[in-house]
Amino acid sequence: MVQETLVQIGIVVASVVGLWIGARWLVDAVVNLARRAGLSDLTIGLTIVAVGTSTPELAVSIDAAAKGLGDIAVANVLGSNVYNLAFILGVVAIVRVIPIAESLVKRDGVALLASVVAVGVVLADLVVTRLEGAILLSLFVGYTAWLLRANRAGNAAAESDTASTDTTDRPAFGARDAALLVGGLALVLVSGDRLVVAASALARGAGVSEWVIGGTIVAAGTSTPEFAVSLVALRRGSLGVSVGNVVGSNVFNATGIVGVAALVAPLSVSPSTFATLAWLAGISVVMVAALWTGRVLSRVEGSLFAGSEVVRWALGLLG
Repeated sequence: MVQETLVQIGIVVASVVGLWIGARWLVDAVVNLARRAGLSDLTIGLTIVAVGTSTPELAVSIDAAAKGLGDIAVANVLGSNVYNLAFILGVVAIVRVIPIAESLVKRDGVALLASVVAVGVVLADLVVTRLEGAILLSLFVGYTAWLLRANRAGNAAAESDTASTDTTDRPAFGARDAALLVGGLALVLVSGDRLVVAASALARGAGVSEWVIGGTIVAAGTSTPEFAVSLVALRRGSLGVSVGNVVGSNVFNATGIVGVAALVAPLSVSPSTFATLAWLAGISVVMVAALWTGRVLSRVEGSLFAGSEVVRWALGLLG
């Protein structure tokens, strides 16, 4: 029994590493492709990178939905969103105080809160139907299209500095990028499948609910790409990208991923959903309010947010 548990833990660790490496390969390839298309770095950070770093959540949730594990599919998304906002942005703020652009708060902060409301509405009856999944997915597609259009229309001058209209100045999308794209996607899909299977086995063996496992260990594991990208962006001085990556990922998780997972198979979840939803709503409101009023995330605020995630984990795993 002990040996089997150790094997499952090893699979979880290996799967998380695989998700992180695969997502990095995938993001690198997609970012190069986006630059080839003439998108600015800010647009890439809010859309392409945000979606790319969420590919582990997407792979895990789709795989869980196909296996009839609705709790893991949804808990992974909601738990990842809480982890992204509270722990990742909290740690980033502890490392360095984060000033936030007004446009990012007003535009994407509102979108973040709207995504929480949308996923909360469809989960109110503890079931997400294919129709509700399609609606959520359409909301994400509409938001992304609006974001790209608004960015291009409102920041044409800025984009001309970061993305020349002369395609000869843009990086070519070559064989290496194609290999990273295919290899990264394959690694994410395989690692996501193994993570779901191992986490489910651990939950059953330890007597811990699949919801708790999905909302803590799996959620943190699939959020490693967001953590890595935010820290790298911070080191390079791209503070807006650090926040934009997290906010954009959360919007995609709540609308795009839950939507796609429900299209694969209708999702049924346990009443534990409401507690996690309430926690996510509270963290989202407080985070947006903190950014809106101060336009900065201080080290003290970052410590409080990160600490709240430690408390959530303790309550979940010990309760």
